[in-house]
Amino acid sequence: MSRRELDRLGIDEIDVLLVSGDAYIDHPSFGTAVIGRVLWDAGFTVGVCTLPVAGTDDLLRLGRPRLFVSVTSGAVDSMVNHYTPNLRRRSRDAYAPGGVPSRPDRAVLVYADRVHALFPGTPVVLGGIEASLRRFAHYDYWSDTIRGSVLADAPAEILVYGPGERQVVEIARRLDSGEEARDLRDIRGTAWRCAPREWRGSIADGVVELPSLDAVRADLTLFSRTHAMIAAGMNPYSARPMAQPHPKTVVVQNPPPHPFAPAELDRIYELPFTRRQHPSYTLPVPALEPVRFSITTHRGCFGDCAFCAISCHQGRIVQSRTVESIVREAERMARMREFRGVIQDVGGPSANMFGLSCPRWSTTGACPDRRCGPDCPSLRKSHAQQLELLSRLREVPGVKKVFISSGIRHDLALAAEPEYLETVCRHHVSGHLKVAPEHVVDAVTARMRKPPRAVFDAFCARFEEMQRSVGQRQYLIPYLMSGHPGCTVEDMITLAEYLRDHRLYTEQVQDFTPTPMTLSTAIYASGLDPYTDERVHVPKGREKRVQRAILHYRDPRQHHLVEEGLRSAGRTDLIGRAWRCLVPGRVTDPGTESRSSRGRPERAPRRRRRSSRP
Repeated sequence: MSRRELDRLGIDEIDVLLVSGDAYIDHPSFGTAVIGRVLWDAGFTVGVCTLPVAGTDDLLRLGRPRLFVSVTSGAVDSMVNHYTPNLRRRSRDAYAPGGVPSRPDRAVLVYADRVHALFPGTPVVLGGIEASLRRFAHYDYWSDTIRGSVLADAPAEILVYGPGERQVVEIARRLDSGEEARDLRDIRGTAWRCAPREWRGSIADGVVELPSLDAVRADLTLFSRTHAMIAAGMNPYSARPMAQPHPKTVVVQNPPPHPFAPAELDRIYELPFTRRQHPSYTLPVPALEPVRFSITTHRGCFGDCAFCAISCHQGRIVQSRTVESIVREAERMARMREFRGVIQDVGGPSANMFGLSCPRWSTTGACPDRRCGPDCPSLRKSHAQQLELLSRLREVPGVKKVFISSGIRHDLALAAEPEYLETVCRHHVSGHLKVAPEHVVDAVTARMRKPPRAVFDAFCARFEEMQRSVGQRQYLIPYLMSGHPGCTVEDMITLAEYLRDHRLYTEQVQDFTPTPMTLSTAIYASGLDPYTDERVHVPKGREKRVQRAILHYRDPRQHHLVEEGLRSAGRTDLIGRAWRCLVPGRVTDPGTESRSSRGRPERAPRRRRRSSRP
C-alpha cells in the first residue's frame, strides 16, 4: 500500500493495482484481500489503493501498474452502503477507518474515470458486487430509473462478475504473455463490450440477444421479462453468451465459470491472511471485529430467495471446502495472539448448506424448472459432514466455543438428522439462534421464495423441545422483512399479531431495498412477475413506511404510523388498552364523533408528576 513497503520487498514496479472503496483488511471475508492474495500466490506483484480521494495523489502513490488496474466499490454496493431504504444518507461506513464515510456514490464509475485519466492506455478491469450486479441494464432504486450497464458507462475493457479469483489470474497471465485487453473475450465469468458495427458483423452468432437498454426503458414489461432471461443464463453447464445493446456499445456476457472444486477453495482460504487491518490506519475499521475470527465454509446458495442476488452472483450450486482445510484454518487462528478462544461464526450464505450436494450439480447444474430444497428427492440433505466439522472444531486446542452466528436455514434443519439441531443448540448457539422466515403469510413467503408458515411453526416447536435438553434457555431471532412486493398492510398486521402472540418481537426487521438484479427488484420496478406476467401489488412511499412501522409497534415513536395502517385496513379493534392491541388509544365510532373532535389528534393522557424523592 505504500512505496516504503515496495522498497522493503524489493519491488520496482507492481503488476496489478487494486483500487477499492473499502479500507484494506487482510481477511478472507473481504474481496480485495482475496483477489490480492490469489494474484500474489500466482506470482504477480500487487499494490492496493483504498479509499482514494479526489484531488489527491492516492492513485499515483504506487506508480503505473505493468498489467492492469482492478476497480471495485468494496464489499457492498456503494449506494446500499450510503443510503437507508428510506433514502436517507447514512452517517457511518463500517468499511472505513473510524466508520467515517469517504467513498463517492457509484464508486465504480468514479474510480474507473480517475484511473483512466491518470493511467491512459492501462487496461481497467471492473469487479466486486457493485459491478457484478450492474453488468446489464438494471433498475436503480436511488434514482428510480433504469440505468445501463456500468461497463457501458465506465472506461473499462472488461468486467468480472461473481467470485473472480480464476478470472483475474487468467487476465493477468494473458496480459503478461503479450495479449491485448481487447482480445480477452473468451474468459468465463467476464463481460466485455464491442462497437455496434462489430456486433452486427460477426459476434452475434450463437449469442442470446437481450432487449436493448432503450427497449427496457420504454417498456417495463419487457424489462421484467429480461430478468427471467438473465436468470436462466446463470447455469454454467448450459448457458450461452448474452448480449445487450446500448446506444453506443454492446455489452456481452460470457457464461458463468464452473463451480470450484473443494481443493481450489481450500487453496484460496488457506492463503496467509493476517486477519488484521492494514497498520497504516490509525482508527479501527468497524467491519473487521464481527468477522475477525469467523470461517467461510462454502459458497453459493440454492435457496434462490427472490430478494437476494447470490444466485446471480455466486450461483445456486453449493461449493464446499473440505473439513480438513477448515480445521487447519481454525488451528492457525488459535495461534494468533488476539484470539480469545471463540470462533465467531462457521458458515456461508446459509451455514447448514455446507456439505449438501446434488448429483446433477456436477453435470447439468441446478434444475432450471424447480428450486432445490428439502422436498427434492435428488438433494442429499444429510448434515453429517457439518456435524463432523463442528465436532472437529470443538477439539482444536485453544478453541473454547464455536458459534454459528450467521444463522441456519430452518427448513433444512427440520429435514436433517435429529441430532443436528440438538448439537447446534447444545454447543453452537450463544443464547440466540438466527433464522430467516421473513414472513408468516403464505402468499407473501411464496412471493419471496421462502418456506410457508407451517414449516417455521414446526421448527419453532422442535426448537422448544430442544430447550429441555440443552440446559440453558435460548431464543430464536427471526429475520423479518417489510415492504416486499406482494405484501399488503393487512399481511403486515397478520405478521405483527403472530409476533405478539408468540412473543417473538424482534429488532431484526429489514425494510425491503430493491437492489440490482434480484427477482424482487424486477417486480418492484415493473409491478409484474417476470415468469407469469401476473400483476403484483408493490408497496411504495407512505405504505412502505407504514409496513415497517407495524413491525415496530412497541416503539411509541411509530404509533402514529401503526394506527394509520390499522385504520386503513379496518382493524381498529387493535387500537386500545387491552394487551392484545398493537397500539394504545381510544377508538371512536366515526358516526358518533363530535364535530369539534373530528380531524384532531387524541390528547395524550396527563402524566403524573414524579416525586422528587429518590
